[in-house]
Amino acid sequence: MSNSINQPSWREVIVKYAQPNLRSSLWQLTNTLIPYLGLLFLMYLSLEVSYFLTLFLSVFAAGFMVRLFIIFHDCGHGSFFKSTKLSDVVGIILGILTFTPYYKWHRAHKIHHATVGNLDKRGTGDVWVLTVDEFNTIKRWKRRFYRVYRNPLIMFMIGSPLIFLVLNRLTNRHLNKKEKLNVYFTNFVLLLMLVLMHFTIGIKAYLMIQLPVIFIGSVMGVWLFYVQHQFEGVHWYRQDEWDYKTVALQGSSFYKLPKVLQWFSGNIGFHHIHHLSPKIPNYKLAKCHKENTLFSEISPITLWTSIRTMKLRLWNERSGKLISFRELQAGI
Repeated sequence: MSNSINQPSWREVIVKYAQPNLRSSLWQLTNTLIPYLGLLFLMYLSLEVSYFLTLFLSVFAAGFMVRLFIIFHDCGHGSFFKSTKLSDVVGIILGILTFTPYYKWHRAHKIHHATVGNLDKRGTGDVWVLTVDEFNTIKRWKRRFYRVYRNPLIMFMIGSPLIFLVLNRLTNRHLNKKEKLNVYFTNFVLLLMLVLMHFTIGIKAYLMIQLPVIFIGSVMGVWLFYVQHQFEGVHWYRQDEWDYKTVALQGSSFYKLPKVLQWFSGNIGFHHIHHLSPKIPNYKLAKCHKENTLFSEISPITLWTSIRTMKLRLWNERSGKLISFRELQAGI
């Protein structure tokens, strides 16, 4: 893709879609939240039949949980409702349902949007990536730790639920008072929910229902976040070459999913457009891509080709691409 982007032209295209529609937003919230809660209830009833049925239903519940998270995500960008207050209220509630403190998460996510693809500003709201030179010069124990971190089984099967169940419960020194209070509030409500479940269906039944949903949903969510910026053909730059609009299109994937998965993932596969303008509601991303030939040059990644991204581990500044550990050893 050419770097000579006509900025006003892009803005003129984007501005037509960067307004939420209240009816569309309410309908999406309804067709996601009600089925999600309904599936949790069916999972409870299924415990009397077979836990295999419960686990089967948990896959669909996890899909709706991911879709709820996309709405939560849009609320923080101010793209789901025109009202900031309504966005925050809905976002905080959905944050509880998805085990994610609203203000803490969006603080990191906004930094991610402002620094995506910038090699000099890594470390907040992104997946840990080292360059080849950095990997070769760090201490041996840190290289081993990095290899473990980048192992797909560790990153997705262990790291994903760890984020939602443990790390989201914690504050840090970078958070302001409002962000810390929101973490405490989210944790408090989750504790109340746990107590309520204890006195109604029982802790064991609750965990048998909720834990599989969190596990599957978190793996799905982290995978989507991972593949959006870790794919063959991605472009990353140093600060002096970095440009927000260019990197939004070249450093974010167009993840072309089957329609059903596109629906459950809230169109977030059109991530190049989302990074170009996070003010576009998720339900307008596909429309924006389809109606404008400006995006025709962007090559999609598919469900099959995205699997290959798991082998990519390091950024090679000389070749300008992500490489595997095997390629590193081969000197590629």
